[in-house]
Amino acid sequence: MGAVAFFAGLLLFVMGLGKWQETGSQAWLFGSLAFLLVLVVVSLIPGDGKGDT
Repeated sequence: MGAVAFFAGLLLFVMGLGKWQETGSQAWLFGSLAFLLVLVVVSLIPGDGKGDT
Protein backbone atom coordinates (compact mmCIF):
# COMPACT_ATOMS: atom_id res chain seq x y z
CA MET A 1 0.00 0.00 0.00
CA GLY A 2 1.37 3.35 -0.97
CA ALA A 3 1.57 6.43 1.20
CA VAL A 4 -1.12 8.23 -0.80
CA ALA A 5 -3.55 5.33 -0.37
CA PHE A 6 -2.81 5.17 3.35
CA PHE A 7 -3.49 8.87 3.89
CA ALA A 8 -6.61 8.67 1.74
CA GLY A 9 -7.79 5.86 4.02
CA LEU A 10 -7.07 7.98 7.09
CA LEU A 11 -9.08 10.81 5.55
CA LEU A 12 -12.03 8.45 5.03
CA PHE A 13 -11.72 7.32 8.64
CA VAL A 14 -11.82 10.92 9.93
CA MET A 15 -14.78 11.69 7.67
CA GLY A 16 -16.59 8.68 9.14
CA LEU A 17 -15.93 9.97 12.64
CA GLY A 18 -17.34 13.34 11.63
CA LYS A 19 -20.46 11.67 10.31
CA TRP A 20 -20.76 9.80 13.61
CA GLN A 21 -20.57 13.08 15.55
CA GLU A 22 -23.12 14.63 13.21
CA THR A 23 -25.68 11.83 13.40
CA GLY A 24 -24.90 10.21 16.75
CA SER A 25 -25.37 6.80 15.12
CA GLN A 26 -23.14 4.08 16.55
CA ALA A 27 -23.08 2.39 13.15
CA TRP A 28 -20.81 5.18 11.84
CA LEU A 29 -18.51 4.82 14.85
CA PHE A 30 -18.14 1.05 14.58
CA GLY A 31 -17.89 1.20 10.79
CA SER A 32 -15.13 3.79 10.99
CA LEU A 33 -13.22 1.81 13.60
CA ALA A 34 -13.55 -1.38 11.56
CA PHE A 35 -12.28 0.49 8.49
CA LEU A 36 -9.30 1.78 10.49
CA LEU A 37 -8.50 -1.75 11.65
CA VAL A 38 -8.60 -3.06 8.08
CA LEU A 39 -6.48 -0.13 6.90
CA VAL A 40 -3.79 -0.79 9.51
CA VAL A 41 -3.73 -4.54 8.84
CA VAL A 42 -3.45 -4.07 5.06
CA SER A 43 -0.73 -1.45 5.48
CA LEU A 44 1.34 -3.86 7.59
CA ILE A 45 1.30 -6.63 4.97
CA PRO A 46 4.71 -6.64 3.26
CA GLY A 47 5.11 -6.61 -0.50
CA ASP A 48 3.43 -4.86 -3.36
CA GLY A 49 0.43 -7.18 -3.63
CA LYS A 50 1.52 -8.72 -6.91
CA GLY A 51 2.59 -12.07 -5.47
CA ASP A 52 5.95 -13.81 -5.43
CA THR A 53 7.25 -14.37 -8.94
